Amino acid sequence: MTERLTHVLRSDAQDNRERILEAARSLFSERGLDVPMREVARHAEVGPATLYRRFPTKQALIDEAFADELASCRRIVEDGCADPDPWRGFCSVIERLIVLNVRNQAFVDAFMSANPEAVMFSHHRTALLNLLAGLASRAQRVGRLRHDFTIDDLVLVLLAGRGLSPASALPGTREAAAHRFAALAIDAFREANTNSTLTQKL
Repeated sequence: MTERLTHVLRSDAQDNRERILEAARSLFSERGLDVPMREVARHAEVGPATLYRRFPTKQALIDEAFADELASCRRIVEDGCADPDPWRGFCSVIERLIVLNVRNQAFVDAFMSANPEAVMFSHHRTALLNLLAGLASRAQRVGRLRHDFTIDDLVLVLLAGRGLSPASALPGTREAAAHRFAALAIDAFREANTNSTLTQKL
């Protein structure tokens, strides 16, 4: 009897945890990271005490809610760095990151956050930007990436991409805009003595 009760309690706890995470992902994506914890609890249909027992701080909830996006972000960067053609890898990273980010603006906000409590995001951000800096240097050495590019330029593009995620826009429209924005960014990053992809398409 005791063993069965323990199993039921564990099952309920896991169900509560999943509902909390699902509610957090939905609310953060729709309304940003300012959503109160009590609103997450209400949306998940659990009490505030249950929420805080699973996630004692809002940052802990954010970390867990966006763990999958963070892993996807890392795979994108690692795939680009593994490409033997550094310019092709660099372009791939830009396009895939912009498309990933436009699907979830709250993830971009969390990833770029300067909140000192966001230790996990800060660690990953530093590691990924270092990888991208190395990829950019390789692309510059082969004469494809403009010589005055700095990693801050890429950060600026990612931040600017947040404007592509208004809650009222249709998902298909956002993704089409994301691909177009990526093409424009790539064209701007191209070394001046190479042919423009946009020019070739016109």
